[in-house]
Amino acid sequence: MNYQDGIGAVTQIREEFPGGTSDCEAMIVGAGPYGLSAAAHLKVAGVEVRVCGKPMQFWAERMPAGMLLRSPRVASNISDPAHEFSLDAYERFAGIQTRAPLPLGTFVQYGQWFQRRLKMNLEEKNVRSIGRTSQGFTVSLEDGEAFRCRRVIVATGIGPFQSSPAAFSSLPASQLSHCYQGCNVQSFSRKRVAVIGAGQSALESAALLREAGADVEIIARIPALRWIGQHPWLHRLGPISSVLYSQHDVGPAGISRLVAAPNLVRRLPLGLRDRIRKRAVRPAGSRWLPTRLRNVRISTGRVVAAATSVGSNVELKLDDGTSRIVDHVLLGTGYSVDIAKYAFLSSQLIKEIDLIDGYPRLTSGFRSSVPGLHFIGATAARTFGPLLYFVAGTEFASKDLTSHVVANRTVRR
Repeated sequence: MNYQDGIGAVTQIREEFPGGTSDCEAMIVGAGPYGLSAAAHLKVAGVEVRVCGKPMQFWAERMPAGMLLRSPRVASNISDPAHEFSLDAYERFAGIQTRAPLPLGTFVQYGQWFQRRLKMNLEEKNVRSIGRTSQGFTVSLEDGEAFRCRRVIVATGIGPFQSSPAAFSSLPASQLSHCYQGCNVQSFSRKRVAVIGAGQSALESAALLREAGADVEIIARIPALRWIGQHPWLHRLGPISSVLYSQHDVGPAGISRLVAAPNLVRRLPLGLRDRIRKRAVRPAGSRWLPTRLRNVRISTGRVVAAATSVGSNVELKLDDGTSRIVDHVLLGTGYSVDIAKYAFLSSQLIKEIDLIDGYPRLTSGFRSSVPGLHFIGATAARTFGPLLYFVAGTEFASKDLTSHVVANRTVRR
């Protein structure tokens, strides 16, 4: 059944919550690319949906100012059913010159424009708590409003999942920050900053800090930095390249094509899925970064064994016996998904969700083990593969989610 068959229909849930009443059919937590895309698809399918969250908040407030997107332009479109509201469409509307790589600011403005054009029922409020009832869920918002809904779709992204190595646990917030906390690079001008990590966020933050006048050193565990797209000739082989790579450009040759088929990835054994996921998103930087890092010191094959606050300075002791004295440490150490860190999910609800090391175990339609509770975006990557870490995954996620929702409704014309 095509979900667009349900447009304009009067409906009731058939499968998961027979009978009872609710204030809305579905509620989406989060208004980033995944939440906005899911809302667009569900709305077109005639599903009554509320969206709670500030549009593009994480991207606007928690990413380093001035960054460029790692993903290619074609993989930076937020999916809508008719493909009307693409990045190109926004740039034409706003009179913005096309750029590649894409500036963060443009992407944030694009997402906010996407939300306005869809005229979706978005409420810029945070969700305080979600509890389960026999009829579905109760939702409490930060302003005190409470309502009932039959389905909850969690699309809140990676904000609470910052990974911080134990060696840095004693440092005060004034001397330690994470790339996903937002970073005003201008405030570090003339300061000594150690950037820990070897992924895109760490390397690009280091470049931005150096360009802002900071004295920067990258300290990375891996023996040598890696760069994405080191074999550009593989992308210029015509039909052969299309066999090796998908347009999303997630992962190396071959794996890229597999990653583009999340339903196939879902059917693979967990161990193989994990190997594919880790290989596709291993720490690496975009190929346009090396020239921007020429004046940045880089120490690879090194681990910070201890970090100590010494007055206004931080002393870092490395595993090779050397030490560094810096003013600030910026962690580019990624994130580790653990949905128990979502403060809005009650402890009882967490206990009912089947987990795989913090990720929810999902089935088709992005269903968790709790009927009516769905997870999309990065939290779904353990089941559907690494495409779900990227904006490019919004099309698959929104279509698969919406198809399930519509297929489990009784439609009365």
